[in-house]
Amino acid sequence: MPEILPAVACNLDNNILAACLPLMEESRIAAIEWSFDALFKVKQVPPWFQELLTAFSNEQRLIGHGVFFSLFSAKWRQEQEDWLRHLQQTCTAFRFDHITEHFGFMTGKDFHHGAPLNIPYTPATLAIGRDRLKRIYEACQCPVGLENLAFSYSLEEVKRHGEFLEQLLVPVNGFIILDLHNLYCQLHNFDLALEDILALYPLDRVREIHISGGSWDSSRADPGRSVRRDTHDDAVPQEVFRLLEAVITRCPHLKYVVLEQLGNGLATEESRQCFYNDFGVMEIIIREKSPAAAGPSFQSFLPTSFSPPGPVLEDEMLYRQQLELSGILETAPSYAAAIRRLNSSSLAHSGWEIERWAPYMIETAMKIARKWKRK
Repeated sequence: MPEILPAVACNLDNNILAACLPLMEESRIAAIEWSFDALFKVKQVPPWFQELLTAFSNEQRLIGHGVFFSLFSAKWRQEQEDWLRHLQQTCTAFRFDHITEHFGFMTGKDFHHGAPLNIPYTPATLAIGRDRLKRIYEACQCPVGLENLAFSYSLEEVKRHGEFLEQLLVPVNGFIILDLHNLYCQLHNFDLALEDILALYPLDRVREIHISGGSWDSSRADPGRSVRRDTHDDAVPQEVFRLLEAVITRCPHLKYVVLEQLGNGLATEESRQCFYNDFGVMEIIIREKSPAAAGPSFQSFLPTSFSPPGPVLEDEMLYRQQLELSGILETAPSYAAAIRRLNSSSLAHSGWEIERWAPYMIETAMKIARKWKRK
């Protein structure tokens, strides 16, 4: 196994930086993950933050995490072209050990106002996803990975997610970020056992693990049920640390374990102390679970025979369905109204399989879409 590096998601956010500073002063952060596309509101990156990124870049300990590319948008947009151009420029300025993106498509018409939600697992979406991953690799020229999704509409989607990730990544020999809080959401929301869900994932493709916290949400559609949400605004639950202990030795090419938390969850001294403590627990697990004599991984996660993408793939029907779904989730006055509109939409009796969607997850999707729309 390769050396496993304890890392943090460190972005240009005062609360995040304040939480990370004590760990940096103690030289305990071995790598940082930077959401390079989250600076669209920042006119100029401060020189001191550029110096921080450069320091980790020079040591090959900088990894990039995308948020807004919208991998499965069925219609190619100028914003995606601009995103790739920005990625290429950023990879000229900094040396990334790898680049990753989120699974799913962004709801909403505005590029930075949408929720990353699931897509149907069909040949059309597979082809679009492969096309987009090739374009990301062309822009960055380093290993490319995808993060497993926290949200699914149905148990069937959960069961197919790992296999679909594997199929997507083959043309670029890509890797998986196994987000353990996302996995925790799936385990709870669909009453699954850990062994059952791990059997569905190609763990030999895991190069990075995320750990984070989240929140609980009560369901009106299914009274008495609580839904686990991947809100990244709280400390890491003990259940997620137990997942890390169980998973870390099963990923032969694991290189990074990254602690994530949003700045709005790090506004107090108490929350920052929890972050510090969580990093310490993560360090202990890495140290105890890593092999005594770690060696280099022979899996580079670089394409062995890369064929550049041709003309941009689009799917007009899928695009219309994505717009229709986004509109329903964002504007339906109630859960019952959303169900009525879905059943009379073009998504009914299609590859989306809306007839299998769990009511409490449709309700959750509405909340997610509206939250992102307000941002």
